[in-house]
Amino acid sequence: QFSKNKSTLQVHPENEDWTCFEQTASLDIKSFFGFESTVEKIAMKQYAGSIKKGKEIIEYYLKELEDEGITHMPRWLPSSQTTAPVRPTSLCTSPCVFLALPVSPVVPTPIAADVKDGASGETKTETSVVLHNDSLVELLTGTPEDKLDADYIKRYLGDLTPLQESCLIRLRKWLQETHKGKIPKDEHILRFLRARDFNMDKAREILCQSLTWRKQHQVDYLLETWTSPQVLQDFYTGGWHHHDRDGRPLYILRLGHMDTKGLVRALGEESLLRHVLSINEEGLRRCEENTKVFGRPISCWTCLVDLEGLNMRHLWRPGVKALLRIIEVVEANYPETLGRLLILRAPRVFPVLWTLVSPFIDENTRKKFLIYAGNDYQGPGGLVDYIDKEIIPDFLGGECMCEVPEGGLIPKSMYRTPEELESEDVRLWTETIYQSSSIFKGAPHEILIEIIDASSVITWDFDVCKGDVVFNIYHSKRAPQPARKDPLGAHGITSPVGNNVQLIDKSWTLGQDYSMVESPLTCKEGESVQGSHITRWPGFYILQWKFVNMAACAATNMPRVDDVLATLQVSSHKCKVMYYTEVLGSADFRGSMTSLESSHSGFSQLSAATVSSNQSQSSSMISR
Repeated sequence: QFSKNKSTLQVHPENEDWTCFEQTASLDIKSFFGFESTVEKIAMKQYAGSIKKGKEIIEYYLKELEDEGITHMPRWLPSSQTTAPVRPTSLCTSPCVFLALPVSPVVPTPIAADVKDGASGETKTETSVVLHNDSLVELLTGTPEDKLDADYIKRYLGDLTPLQESCLIRLRKWLQETHKGKIPKDEHILRFLRARDFNMDKAREILCQSLTWRKQHQVDYLLETWTSPQVLQDFYTGGWHHHDRDGRPLYILRLGHMDTKGLVRALGEESLLRHVLSINEEGLRRCEENTKVFGRPISCWTCLVDLEGLNMRHLWRPGVKALLRIIEVVEANYPETLGRLLILRAPRVFPVLWTLVSPFIDENTRKKFLIYAGNDYQGPGGLVDYIDKEIIPDFLGGECMCEVPEGGLIPKSMYRTPEELESEDVRLWTETIYQSSSIFKGAPHEILIEIIDASSVITWDFDVCKGDVVFNIYHSKRAPQPARKDPLGAHGITSPVGNNVQLIDKSWTLGQDYSMVESPLTCKEGESVQGSHITRWPGFYILQWKFVNMAACAATNMPRVDDVLATLQVSSHKCKVMYYTEVLGSADFRGSMTSLESSHSGFSQLSAATVSSNQSQSSSMISR
């Protein structure tokens, strides 16, 4: 570190319109294990680089003035009036106090000389830059209006360098001139600048996209218009809980107690996303309140995630995919709002979930994660370092009662069909996860999956909404004929368009034209089935859901009266399933597959039966 670093400003002796900027520094190295000369060279190199950077900043701002056609500005005179800091309103920023610092666009000429004082052993560097009198201001402010009141910065924005301050003012000015609609507060603009390391072009791009998104979906009015459905109030295991030691609002999420599949199936992605957005909007509001209460800028919050109870059911792929989409929306529109993330009681399955989620989280955000396994959070460097002991929740060993819901499994009676979810009035996403199909006696529903690379992984998740079905997986080397919709002539009814498809030609012979790669899996009404199959060969795989009469399959000598009556009713020959499938590359799935096979016990509370075939490298899980 340079022990003496001094900058001086003086009027140039030959031209009073010029300002001479002189910078000197010295470094006194007494002893450094024989490496004094090396340290001296390194220090000089770093200092020279700092000088070069300063010159680049000056030239950058002078070039901007030239581009704007400014050739001369009157000499700056100090103002005798002072004004207290002004706080922007909630809808737009109000005028702040600026220091008028005029600048004359003249390209600086650096003159540098290194002088070594042999008597003292000190190395001195002197740098002189000849500028017009007001050009020096560009080094600090950029443009005449690029200066905010220091008290306002300290009170509402936090520490800013002159360059960062200039970027904030210029971006806000650009919005005022070009953006139609509400101008966000300085704190909000600053978040986008910080998210892009104060790169003006990149920050402006993502901020404009976010403002358009907010206007399109009326996000500014979300807290006033959005009412959480009762299922969220009862089963969403998250809520606000006081604040941390830094005054940041504290949000607690008991992820291990959350039924992610039930929430997606009962609410749909759209409602779940809106709820998460309302949480973020509430977080922004609480940051403003805490800024007033604590008298210092608070622009982000702390999130505490308790993973007790996390198991493989939380890795349900449609749920993970919905989570990734939510993360994507939040990252794009609420940057730099997460100050710290405390992850407690992380189980062994957590690395699998982290591997899936972390690539979608910004690198700067990932640096704010603190992960504790088991009860490590109770020791030194744990929770008490970030949260006052008095507000640690009771379920984490504290004495403070926490009003976050306990969660639990959502009853299947609250699940909604894809058609109901599609009828949402306003959608933030355009795609849906599930498809549905009706299955009739003699008319199974089949879907085709083409596999190019062997050892790919076919995954599935489906619910049997009505009736009983048999689930089969077949393989064929040749492609089946184009899908046909069965008219169900035997029953005199027609299957809904796109709702029932058969692919296997009736002329095909099992064992010759196609082969069964999995043992049939019988599924009863109300069951949920999740599973995967690692393919051995390329070609065409057919997933089939087939009607089955469980009563007729029962081993009885005489049919029951109910069974006879049921066979006379067409409605008894109809089943309905909701399904989701996905194909993963083997390289992407191997790690997760190992964890799945070793963690089936994690499903014990939800599973009534588990079917696994080592021979075909497939696993299925049934939930009732």
